[in-house]
Amino acid sequence: MSIHQRLQALNIQLPPVAIPAAAYVPFVQTGNLVFISGHIAKQDGKPWVGQLGTNMDTDTGKLAAKSVAIDLLGTLSAACGGDLHKVKRIVKVMSLVNSSPTFTEQHLVTNGCSELLGHIMGDVGLHARSAFGVAQLPMGACVEIELIAELN
Repeated sequence: MSIHQRLQALNIQLPPVAIPAAAYVPFVQTGNLVFISGHIAKQDGKPWVGQLGTNMDTDTGKLAAKSVAIDLLGTLSAACGGDLHKVKRIVKVMSLVNSSPTFTEQHLVTNGCSELLGHIMGDVGLHARSAFGVAQLPMGACVEIELIAELN
């Protein structure tokens, strides 16, 4: 099954590249590597606000991270000229989870992104990653994730 077919089977339509909210660009390519800037979780087009361990549980955070993966794939697709088959490998994912001091399941929240990338991209989507708990994220978002990919 192709990447496009997997997206269709999950009823996922990749969004266009979002306009940066500050002084940065959505992605930068150097050599065969593409660095995708951090994307915050959105719900109904607005920042998905919440803090894990305070007013949001792990399962909801995982859904938020999954939504970020869809936005990241949209930006990655734009970086590849619309053809995700040009991606040789998702190299690294870094996840920041807006967390209370006692919340320790950032890795499980980040699985929402990692699992979707693996499902959509197959072995190409299997990646190294880091998941951090942070005191706050822009606009109160619950999750922010960035990605590095290698292109063919």
